Amino acid sequence: MKDETKSISVGRGDSQHYGSVNMPVYHTSTILFPRLQDLRNRASTPYRYGRSGTPTSTALEEAITALENAAGCVITPSGLSAVTIAILSVAKSGDHILVADSVYTPTRRFCDTTLRQMGVEAQYYDPLIGADIATHIRPNTSLIFTESPGSHTFEVQDIPALCAVAKQHNIKTAIDNTWGSCINFKPFAHGLDISATAATKYIVGHSDALLGVITANAETIEAVRDIHRQLGICAAPDDIYLALRGLRTLPTRLEKHETTALAIAQWLQGLSFVRRVLFPALPDAQGHDLWKRDFEGAAGLFSIELDPCTEAQLAAMLDDMAHFSMGYSWGGYESLIVPCAINRSINPDRFDTGGQYLRLNIGLENKDDLIADLQDGFARAGY
Repeated sequence: MKDETKSISVGRGDSQHYGSVNMPVYHTSTILFPRLQDLRNRASTPYRYGRSGTPTSTALEEAITALENAAGCVITPSGLSAVTIAILSVAKSGDHILVADSVYTPTRRFCDTTLRQMGVEAQYYDPLIGADIATHIRPNTSLIFTESPGSHTFEVQDIPALCAVAKQHNIKTAIDNTWGSCINFKPFAHGLDISATAATKYIVGHSDALLGVITANAETIEAVRDIHRQLGICAAPDDIYLALRGLRTLPTRLEKHETTALAIAQWLQGLSFVRRVLFPALPDAQGHDLWKRDFEGAAGLFSIELDPCTEAQLAAMLDDMAHFSMGYSWGGYESLIVPCAINRSINPDRFDTGGQYLRLNIGLENKDDLIADLQDGFARAGY
């Protein structure tokens, strides 16, 4: 079954819910048991307490599991909580883990604070390292955590090479798959053990709910479920419903995001003051061959580096945009633009070039309207 059909067909449950085309929203904390024996045997029933799940959450778990070809799924209240739980399902006191130097900044903060307090050492590696990551393996290395493409800088990593090294050393691998969002990158087909995705972004797709999902292979899913359960993690039923709603149009929206983003990225490449466009779908982008080999499509998120400008020039450009708004998060229907700082501990000179970086989330607006908006903004900034 193709993803376009899966996204519509899986997790519906209409035959069990009086023919409702959409899964109903179950609001409950308490599950009632008709007999004492049922209460005693509650561990063998699918629903025993609201935090443990409802038919609404099961529907989303089944749908995400099917789209990523995973062994199972758990839902969390945010993308960051999905990432941290994925890491905590493997890392324990005394462990050493390897983390891509291009990860989401809050992920880095978690590694540098909470994990350090737990006695876990996080070492950052060059996202372009590939199979040479073997040189960083220690006897106590338990996890390689990656994000591909990288946050802000969009390096595509050689995931199969990383996973091959990990398997040789009995090390688990995990990815922040938000850019791939279940459709454009299939983590388990490339050897990964765990995938964490901010469903807040493309899965929900309408900038109105925070949510995360974690999937894993058969060897790892119970460890993920265990830490998820022990920490008491659960998500609100209305937010889960919004993710189910968004899922039905996910492939169609992603296709539109990609088409418009690629057209705008190519237009930006032709501007003399744009030093580079960091978007792996571009044929001349670093990592394009890996992206073409491993990905089935591109997101609408990328960064650009402009010639240097003052804060006043930047404000003149961004304050009066007609269609691009300023705000964090991405993956919704609306286009966003924000300045971004590149935080790298390895090879910082790769991006510390004095230019002005901007991150663009290309929404569902008309391509020509977005290009005109950028043109006007650049003109206001004096480019």
